[in-house]
Formats: sequence, structure tokens, C-alpha cells
Amino acid sequence: MKLSRRSILLGAGSLPFAVASLRTGALAQTVPAAQTAEVPPVLFVHGNGEYDALWMTTLWRMESNGVARDRMMAINFTDPNARSDDKVEQAGRSSTEDQRRELAAAIAELKRRAGAARVALVGSSRGGYAIRNVIRNGGAGDVSHAVLCGTPNHGVFATDDQPNNEFNGRGTFLRGLNEGESEVTPGVAFLTLRSDGMDKYAQADGRFIGKPGTPTGVTVEGPELKGATNLVLGALDHREVAFHPRAFREIYKFIAGREPARIAIVPEQSVSLSGLVTGTPGGVSTNRPVAGATVDVFRVDPDTGERKGSAVHSAKTGADGRWGPAQVEPSWFLEFVLTSPDAPTTHIYRSPFARSSDVVHLRAARPLGPADKDAGAVVIMSRPRGYFGLPRDVVLLDGKEPADVKPGVPTDSAATLRLPAAEAGRNVVAQFGEERIVARTWPASENRIAIAELTY
Repeated sequence: MKLSRRSILLGAGSLPFAVASLRTGALAQTVPAAQTAEVPPVLFVHGNGEYDALWMTTLWRMESNGVARDRMMAINFTDPNARSDDKVEQAGRSSTEDQRRELAAAIAELKRRAGAARVALVGSSRGGYAIRNVIRNGGAGDVSHAVLCGTPNHGVFATDDQPNNEFNGRGTFLRGLNEGESEVTPGVAFLTLRSDGMDKYAQADGRFIGKPGTPTGVTVEGPELKGATNLVLGALDHREVAFHPRAFREIYKFIAGREPARIAIVPEQSVSLSGLVTGTPGGVSTNRPVAGATVDVFRVDPDTGERKGSAVHSAKTGADGRWGPAQVEPSWFLEFVLTSPDAPTTHIYRSPFARSSDVVHLRAARPLGPADKDAGAVVIMSRPRGYFGLPRDVVLLDGKEPADVKPGVPTDSAATLRLPAAEAGRNVVAQFGEERIVARTWPASENRIAIAELTY
């Protein structure tokens, strides 16, 4: 495959990209079936410590371009965090072989479901390792395209110590994947997407991995692969090169062989939401289901965060950890109240869901800690699909730039506001770009935390 490289310089301010309400059925009139039939089934693969829910907006954009939902899957790795030593078992963490095995099973399932001989794989960060591992070790015949978004293909660091750390560019795992004149497997079309200097895991200085002043041995070009099509997406951060609308355009174009008909998400008239409740046993985030959790969903006022009536949905999870489905409207702002065993009661505020989703996963907030001991209320602003970049982005929490978001290369995806007890019960505005969420504060003395969770 011919190697090409081009750089797209752009600001990375994230937008909701919602459009005027359209009937779901109208989509078939604007995207001919003959075009969408050419797109192979697509399997999305999340990164280290993450979950399949991050692909929600990408799935919506795919659907808005006529790709049938049953021809797409997003894997949810059981234990998404990597081991510090790939050869040594660690509770709640996975090896490269664990990930390869789970991904191979997901590929087989999508092939069966779609009746297809091959599928396209799209991975964010560590997810690209699992993709390359599957392809190199017997799975090339099952895969037509491989898109690697921000994958540290030459390591987060490259040193002679920690040879069994999978993120070490000189370690056993990555040397095995990168050996040979070409770093890609013949017969599979490879695309890499990377940032132009704003990816915290592709930096020459070790300060982004806790070793300031120590050379990492890698560069901003680390995610590129010899033999692949390598694209640079400007000032997007480590997560945005997978989940930003700009990344979607390249993902779709590479797999479908043409430009998407639209970047915007086409809203549905009625929206059904469901998902999984997971936890952090031993302080390690996993995608294992939590039983016995209760989920209450409220419609809230977009300007005050106040509830509009009683819960529109209430559920208690069983052994599978599933909640839902909840029927809502695409214009509703929502509050999810998660009461999970041995965790704070978590009030999660969300902007409207344009389309249905079965990956609206909920995880309780981390326990209140020493930093919260004097707080009467705690509000967290969270951006799962990207980081906060200052001065790149508009980031405001309660009318101010958060003090705990560092400027420069985006490294923070959450900001915390602590308020005195007298201010419990008031609202707090979380603003990122054009997305605005109003959360209510709740008494920390009742072991409650509020999260304003951004969608874009």
C-alpha cells in the first residue's frame, strides 16, 4: 500500500454538532442503500482503563451515514487496565494475550452476526495494540481495515528497563509487533491518526508520565507505522484523535472509500437508553458488572438542573449489571442517580442524547477523600472523550477556568469544584465549548457527589 502523509492544522474545540430534528426514516432517503452496503462491519476497540461507551458518538455518526447498528460492535474488555509487567498476573488487570483473546472472540461474533468474511477494526490508544496483535498472530484473514487512533505504536517510553511493560517501545511486546521492514501486516489496509504535538503519550519529555526532565525516547511521530497511511490531525489530543468529529471523517473515509454524507448526528424522534453499571474494586476500574445497584433517571431543567417531576425510569441491576431501557426525548437534559454498593451516591448530569444507545454505562464516583474533608459539596466536570486544553478550549466550571486543569498539552479529563456546606443545593454550570450542563450540588455529608459528564 502506498505510504501517504498529510497534516491538517485545526483548532480542537469540540462542538455538539446537533442538527435540526429529522425523522429517523429520512436517513434512508439521503444515504442510498447501495452506498452503505459497501461499508464492511466495523468493530470499535477502546483503550487502557476505558470502556465501549466512548464510541457512542462515533456509532451515532456512523448510523447517521446509513451504517446499520447491527453491523457495528464496540468491545468492552473485562479488565481494561494493563499490567505493569505483562508476564505477571495483577488483580483486575489484563495482559496483551487477554486482550488479543477477547478481541478475537468479538471479531468472530461480529462476522457471524453480519454474515461477513472480514471486518474493519478501529482502535483508540491501547486498543490499537490488541488490533495489531490479533492481525499479526493469525487474524489477518478476518480483517479488511485497521484504524489506529493515538496508539503509541513505538511506546509511551522506549528504555532498556521494564522489558515486559507493553508500553515500552524497546520492550518485548512492541519489538515483536514492529520487527521487519514494514510494521504492518500485508493484506490489511492500515491507517494511523495522530496529534501534532498535543498527545500526552507521544512526548519527548517524561513529565507527562511522572518523570519530568527524563527523555522518553519517543516523539510526536510515535503513533505512525511504516507501511501505513499516516495522518496528522492538528491540535487534537490523545483521545480526540479517536472520538472527535474530525477523526470520524478520516475513519469513515478510509473504511468506506468515500467522504461521509454528513458529520452531524441525525437525532431520533424517540430515544431509548440502557447500559451497564460497573465499579472500581480495589481502586482499579473494570468493566465487570455490579449487581444490586439502583439507577433512577430524571428529566431536568437545562438552566437550573432542577428535576421536572418524578423519575422517568427506575431500575435495580441484576447479576448482569444492566439497567434500562429508559425512554426519553432527544431534547431532554437528564440526571442519572446511581446508588451502588460501597460507593458514594452519584448524581450524573448529562446533556441531551440525540440518538438511542445501549452503552450508557454508569460508574460510581470515587470515594470522598482527604481533599474533600472540608467540602460541603463536591462537583466533578468530566470529559470522557477528550481532555481539557488550556488555552485551546473554552473550559468553565462555575464561571471560572478550573484551577486543577494544567495549561499546554492537554492531560486532564476531569476538574473538581469543592464548595462550602452553605452552598450545597445550588446549581453549578459546566461549560466546554458549546456543550453546557447545569448540575445541582448535593451534601457531601450524605456521601453524595455530582458529576457533569460531557458527551462531546
